[in-house]
Amino acid sequence: MSKRLLVAAVAAVLAVAGCGGSDGASDPNTLKLWHYEGPDSAMGVAWAEAIKQFEASHPGVKVEFEEKGFEQIQKTASMVLNSNDAPDLLEYNKGNATTGLLSKQGLLADMSEEVTKRGWDKKLGPGIDTTAKYDERGVMGSGKWYGIPNYAEYVMVYYNKTMFDQQGLSAPKTLDDLTAAMTKFAAAGITPLAVGGAEYPAHQILYQLALTKADRDWVDRFQRYTGDVNFHDNPWVFGAETFAKWLREGYISKDSAGVKAEDMGLSFMQGKHPIMISGSWWYGRVQAQVKDFEWATAPWPGMTAGSSGNLWVVPKGSKNKQLAYDFIEITMSPAIQDKLRDAGGIAVAPGDTPATDPKTKQLNDDFKALVDDDRLAFYPDWPAPGFYDAQVSSVQKLITGQLGPHEVLTEMADYYKENTASVGK
Repeated sequence: MSKRLLVAAVAAVLAVAGCGGSDGASDPNTLKLWHYEGPDSAMGVAWAEAIKQFEASHPGVKVEFEEKGFEQIQKTASMVLNSNDAPDLLEYNKGNATTGLLSKQGLLADMSEEVTKRGWDKKLGPGIDTTAKYDERGVMGSGKWYGIPNYAEYVMVYYNKTMFDQQGLSAPKTLDDLTAAMTKFAAAGITPLAVGGAEYPAHQILYQLALTKADRDWVDRFQRYTGDVNFHDNPWVFGAETFAKWLREGYISKDSAGVKAEDMGLSFMQGKHPIMISGSWWYGRVQAQVKDFEWATAPWPGMTAGSSGNLWVVPKGSKNKQLAYDFIEITMSPAIQDKLRDAGGIAVAPGDTPATDPKTKQLNDDFKALVDDDRLAFYPDWPAPGFYDAQVSSVQKLITGQLGPHEVLTEMADYYKENTASVGK
């Protein structure tokens, strides 16, 4: 991802962080914390409680929290972490192009010793810990621990059950079910899919479609450089051609090229579109805000974009590393894990008390099934730095008709080849 929904940026823009304004002083009684989760998201709710518990268990120590924007940090992290303005602990996107790149640049603390001492490795099982470890090339899956996730996430189908019932439609369990539902809505003059083409959602949908024809070997070759990658193979061609067909059939609005992720989510929550294909990071907000209709979710058929959640990372220059590790420890505790789960998130180390809400239970059970079946396929922009912006741009061109599906795949292939050439395979 991941990609993710944007939250309101603070007044200070990160891009100027490296231009002075700080004397580099570090207060041993202050933990400087950054993350980009909205206050009503599952993570925002849980981490607000973690801050309270941290301050209660560390008398005299205050948490100085700043809410940042996802893309704000995505674009300027290398510069900021190399400056005097870096926090002691921050949420950062997982994957080779983000945490992997920063670890390779020497900007992140190696947490391996702390992970073993505190038993975090035992709480994070295979499939979840993949995104926490990076080798000397910055490739995920092995090597040293540079981050800790305390939640998980995956892409699924959200649907407006009230609108489905009105059309006599049942839950979309297969791609054929989903296509048939969209056909019926389009015939009724309703654009079925809420899509944000200006940010991550659109290119994730193209990837989801490709994944219906993919397997673990295909994912590993693309994400972990274990073999050759062909952007004109059956999965990629199916993904791009099907996305183009969905545009032709009116399942996706051509106006969606300029729609941001936040506006996509709002349009679904306001009942303007009956379907949204996006991540579990929306779940808490949908649960909290949708009052006017019944809604439900269905797992994506086949493999799906998903992984651990974003990571807690500690800048190598942090002067308060032990405080940062203590905060991570609290977010991994059963009390905070259960609070995150009950607010609509996916806990990686829940306590013994089961979820009481049926929807929350389903969300977590569906994720467990994905892990057990080895169906998590990470996110399409992870393999190369800057691939996120490149994919957003390419898929926007597909939506507006500037490029056809095969031209989009060629554009993506050229970027991938050029920007992974230096990585050992």
